[in-house]
Amino acid sequence: MKNIVNLLVLAAAGLGAAGFVGCASMSKSTGSISSAPFGTAPDGTPVELYTLRNANGVEATIATYGGIVTSLKVPDRNGNLGDVVLGYDNLDGYLKSTPYFGALIGRYGNRIAKGQFTLNGKTYTLATNNAPNALHGGLKGLDKVVWKAHAHNRATGPALELTYLSKDGEEGYPGNLSVTATYTLTADNALRVDYRATTDQDTVLNLTQHSYFNLRGSGDILGHVLYLNADKFTPVDSTLIPTGELRPVAGTPFDFRTPTAIGARVNDHDQQLKFGGGYDHNWIVNKTPGELALMARLEEPTTGRVLEVLSTEPGVQFYCGNFLDGTITGKGGWVYQFRNGCCFEPQHYPDSPNHPDFPTTVLKPGQQYHNTILYRFSTKQP
Repeated sequence: MKNIVNLLVLAAAGLGAAGFVGCASMSKSTGSISSAPFGTAPDGTPVELYTLRNANGVEATIATYGGIVTSLKVPDRNGNLGDVVLGYDNLDGYLKSTPYFGALIGRYGNRIAKGQFTLNGKTYTLATNNAPNALHGGLKGLDKVVWKAHAHNRATGPALELTYLSKDGEEGYPGNLSVTATYTLTADNALRVDYRATTDQDTVLNLTQHSYFNLRGSGDILGHVLYLNADKFTPVDSTLIPTGELRPVAGTPFDFRTPTAIGARVNDHDQQLKFGGGYDHNWIVNKTPGELALMARLEEPTTGRVLEVLSTEPGVQFYCGNFLDGTITGKGGWVYQFRNGCCFEPQHYPDSPNHPDFPTTVLKPGQQYHNTILYRFSTKQP
């Protein structure tokens, strides 16, 4: 790759700029970032691909188009690296057809009923791109724009800062919204996303990340064992809009407080599973507002890979790939079939602007939106 930027944590070693070394010494550093061209967006804007590496060999590759995590290579229990996220080998795949593989999502992650919400007495109309509702920011949400990129040398690890100005009225949302999303690959094998945003008008905002995980790197995810730190979830209607109820998980297929295989109850006779085609719901995480805490833990028995999901958000949408149907050929020629990947989308609750009892998603001038998401990897012996 060209445009190599070595990111050594020099402060700890007392080194200045002259202390940078070449790629041959990369294994002795705390991390690095390299970049390469990744094609052009439909409007002709060049797209870059950045690869973050830590000292353990973990590698995250991120495109400036949509902030998409195109590859995430982590070790199994034997130390063998494997890519654990779904996606495409080239930009054309993401441009032509993608169910939000690996993308930064906004302005509003998840659904808004009938593409409408009222704020300060004014009704705003959004594109109903998931009829009859608005989904993930609209026809051209944050997942389909080219972000400006800045590589950083930080004590916490190699970091890629992505910035974007969403102009007033973009996709129907009010206010000029300045968004920063910073990916950091930490020494303890976590891919961290820190969102910050400000606005010049009252608006609504719900940002998340949409990677599809398969810790085995092939096949379905039904044998993955899941723990969700949640006593309640938000049931939905037939269009996947919350009813407003906060329903206890006890006695339902939505109870993952004891680690359970994803496939153990996904086909149970349950109206909520029928509406979602499986799991595609928001769980209310057991934590205080704004606390960075564990939401979910996913274990894959054959490889020993473990994923922990932490966030400051109040909920997490768990989706088990119910709409993957064999029509997408992804990386390495893998045809993505039903339930070949699953998503953990830390978020505010779906359709919050239309539910006054839900935690608010309103952002006002002078306030700063902040949301942290960690996808942390480890291994477990048999």
